[in-house]
Amino acid sequence: MTRPTSASATGSRSFLGLSSALLWGYVAIAFFMTGDGLEQAFLSDYLVTQDGFSTSQAGTLFTVYGLVVAVAAFASGVLSEYFGPRRVMALATVGWIVFHTGFLAFGVMRHDYLMMLVMYAIRAIAYPMFVFSFVVWISYAAPQNRLSSAMGWFWCSYSLGVGVFGSYLPSLTIPWIGTLPTLWAASAFIAVGGVMASVLVRGREPSVAGERSLRGLGVALVETLRMPFSNVQLAYGMLQRMINQLALYGFIVMLPIVFVRDIGFSQGRWLQLWSLVYLVTVFTNLMWGVLGDRIGWVRTVRWFGSLGMCAATLLLYFTPVLAGPNVWLTAGAVVVFGFALAAYVPLSALMPALEPTRRGQAIALLNLSAGASQFVGSLIVTLLWDRVGTTGTVLTLAGTYLVGFAVSFRMKVDQQSLTRTDHARPLVSSAR
Repeated sequence: MTRPTSASATGSRSFLGLSSALLWGYVAIAFFMTGDGLEQAFLSDYLVTQDGFSTSQAGTLFTVYGLVVAVAAFASGVLSEYFGPRRVMALATVGWIVFHTGFLAFGVMRHDYLMMLVMYAIRAIAYPMFVFSFVVWISYAAPQNRLSSAMGWFWCSYSLGVGVFGSYLPSLTIPWIGTLPTLWAASAFIAVGGVMASVLVRGREPSVAGERSLRGLGVALVETLRMPFSNVQLAYGMLQRMINQLALYGFIVMLPIVFVRDIGFSQGRWLQLWSLVYLVTVFTNLMWGVLGDRIGWVRTVRWFGSLGMCAATLLLYFTPVLAGPNVWLTAGAVVVFGFALAAYVPLSALMPALEPTRRGQAIALLNLSAGASQFVGSLIVTLLWDRVGTTGTVLTLAGTYLVGFAVSFRMKVDQQSLTRTDHARPLVSSAR
C-alpha cells in the first residue's frame, strides 16, 4: 500500500488550505454545480404556474429527488474510496447528462408527470456522486492540518456554482431565450466540469489493497452503516449535517412561489435575491473553514450555525412579509442567512477526524446526512405547507436548529487526529 510523503500529508504547497494539486477539482465543482443549480430557484414555480401541476406534485418531485440524493450521497463516499473519485466523477457526469435529457424530453416537454418523477429521481444519483466523491478526494490530498480550510474552499466552489451562477444566470437567460432552453443549457456546464475532474486534477487518491469485488463493496457499505452505532459522535455529526440545510431546501420549494405570488417580487428579482445567498457563502464558507480551524469546529457550529440559522430562517421569511417586496431589507436578511448557513463547514473536517483510519467511510456518513437534509427539508414542506400554512412551516424549520444547538453540547472531537494518521486503512480489509 502506497503511503504519502510528508509533503503530501502536510500539504505544504497550499494557500489557506487550497492545494495546488486539487485546484482544477474546485473549478470543476463550480462548473458542475452551475449546471445542476440552474433550475433550483425557478423549477417549482415553473411547474406550478406554467405547466399546471399542483404545489403538492412539485413538492413530491423535490422530496423524491432528495430521498435519492440521500442514498446516492452515502454510496458516493464508499464508492469513491473503493474505485477512486476520478472514475466515480466521470461516470456521474455521463449519467447526469443522459437523465437530464430524459427529464426534459420525455417529462417536461410532454407534460408527463410520471416520466418527470422517474427521470429526475435517477438524475439525482449523479449530483452527489460527483460532488461528494471530491470531498473524499480532498480528505486524502488536502493539507491535513488545514482540512477545515480545504473543505471551506470546496463549499466556496459549490456555492459559486449552485447559487451565484446557478441562480443568477437564469435571471438573464429566461427573458432572453426562455425557460426550456435555459434548462437544456445546463448540460454544457456539467460536461465542462466532468472533463476537468477527469483530466486535470492531480491530487492523491485513496489506495485500496487487494482485489475489488461486489462482495467486498457490500461488506464495506454495511460496515459504514454500523459505524454511528459504535461511535455515537458520528451520529451527532450526522444529525448536525442533516439539520444544516433543512431551511435551504425547504425554502427552495416554498419561496419561489411565496416571494413571487404572495409577496410580489418579480421572478427576476427573486432569482437575484436567491443567488445572493450563495454569493455570500462563496466568502463565508472559506471564512468559517479557516475560523473553525482556529476557534474550534464544534464551537463554530454551535454558536454561529445552530443559533445563527434559527434566527436567519425567521428573518428571511418575516422581513418581506412585514415590509413587503423591499429589495434592500430582504437582501439584508438574505446576507444573514448566507452567513449562518456556511457556519457548518467545519463538519466536513470533523467527521473524518472522528474516524481518522476510516475517513472515506466517515465522509460517506456525512454525505448521507447531506442528502437526507434535502429529503427532509422538502418533506417538511410537503407534509406541513397545506396543513399549517407558510408561517407554521417556517417556524418548524427554524425550530430544528434549536435541536442542533442542544446536540452540540454533547459533541467532542480531537482536531489533531488527522495529522497523526497518514493513511486510512483499506476498505477491503473489512471483508476479510
